[in-house]
Amino acid sequence: MINLGIILMAPAGGQDGGGSIASTLIMFGSIIFIFYFMIYRPQRKRAKEREALITNMAKGDKVILSGGMHGRIDAIEDSAILVQVAENTKIRFEKSAVNQVLPKG
Repeated sequence: MINLGIILMAPAGGQDGGGSIASTLIMFGSIIFIFYFMIYRPQRKRAKEREALITNMAKGDKVILSGGMHGRIDAIEDSAILVQVAENTKIRFEKSAVNQVLPKG
């Protein structure tokens, strides 16, 4: 890796600083490029996958919730789901509490 301190140092002695602005702009551009491809883009991809997971849930799917509880979806409402966790035991959870959806069967 290129040491940022060396690039941003003022030129020594009688040298002019003609290339320092260009090299600084290249450095900032490369930092933005790295930030986009290593942080922002994968995070957006995970958010889209999570959105698809939540919107594709259906009645009868087995789910694992954020607290580790396992159950089967009994009903889906606007922002919540009704999960059957045991015989005659149903609990209402927010859709955001779902970590994993296991398909039917």
